[in-house]
Amino acid sequence: MQTTNTISAQVYYNGTLAGTLSKTDNMYSFVYNQDYLNIPGSRPVSITLPLQKEPYKSEQLFPVFVNRLSEGANKKIQARMLKIDENDFFGLLLATAGGDGIGPITLKPDHATTRN
Repeated sequence: MQTTNTISAQVYYNGTLAGTLSKTDNMYSFVYNQDYLNIPGSRPVSITLPLQKEPYKSEQLFPVFVNRLSEGANKKIQARMLKIDENDFFGLLLATAGGDGIGPITLKPDHATTRN
């Protein structure tokens, strides 16, 4: 029987829960929170992820989230200090993008990680 791991993060836009970013094995998904979609004037988290009910799926982490990661020497240092593989973009994102940052997006780990 094949084991699948799902890790996820809550994505906030200007302090309001906008959606959930998940990784299951090698597939990423992002889905907007229904309450967020119902707020008049809600904005997409990225122009590449327009507001919609259906989840977005990709084999690569969506660019809006990759762009929140450090690069080069800083990424290597963070990965070493946090003991996270520097190619584990999702792990690095969860470890480094939860606090104050530039722009309206904040991520918080969703502690409902599942293993099937």
